[in-house]
Amino acid sequence: MLKMKSLAKVYRTEMVETYALRDFNLEVKQGEFVAVTGPSGSGKTTFLTIAGLLEAFSGGSYELDGVDVSRMNDDERSKIRNQKIGFVFQAFNLIGDLNVLDNIEVPLRYRGMGAAERTRRAKEALARVGLSARAKHYPAELSGGQQQRVAIARALAGEPKLLLADEPTGNLDSQMARSVMELLEELHREGATIVMVTHDPQLAARAQRNVHVIDGQVVDIAAELRMDPALFKAASVQAG
Repeated sequence: MLKMKSLAKVYRTEMVETYALRDFNLEVKQGEFVAVTGPSGSGKTTFLTIAGLLEAFSGGSYELDGVDVSRMNDDERSKIRNQKIGFVFQAFNLIGDLNVLDNIEVPLRYRGMGAAERTRRAKEALARVGLSARAKHYPAELSGGQQQRVAIARALAGEPKLLLADEPTGNLDSQMARSVMELLEELHREGATIVMVTHDPQLAARAQRNVHVIDGQVVDIAAELRMDPALFKAASVQAG
């Protein structure tokens, strides 16, 4: 589903080159649930924006669903992003003056999809996350957990090949976070391919596989911990 090889992302100014990703290698198979972890500034969010075709990369290769992304122009990337990728962000990103159903339909409008089909898909996705009764409510009338479920429904309505989640429980209390994670786990059991960026090792442990990023590279965290006892202690404290 996703294959990155020797990927690099460089931010350049007149005086400085900063590598956000360097020799980044990752493969995610169809149907996997992968958690990407790492300290702040490690490059995990940059990885996610590139994976979601929201940002270009500077070198290396990236194949999404068997297609070489580097060969696409902006319009092609936008089309693939809209049709094959679903996004769930920490901040929900719902439109305040649209009701729940209309929020879910927004990405489908960009596909030029007819009104009847948009509504059908939106209602099915809303039922899937258990919020059919909230279809005419507005974001401000929902709890944080409910807003995140609407965001997940919006992603699901497009029937994406790949679901990308960036700290999806970051703005939620522990009870709501558990509810959202249970929904993601259920989607995975039904065959969804999910890549989730998280700083929380307890949430990462619920994914099928963990990938750790340090200084813009995927690392073998077990080997890192063996080499650096201080890192082992820090990881233990972070895990609680």
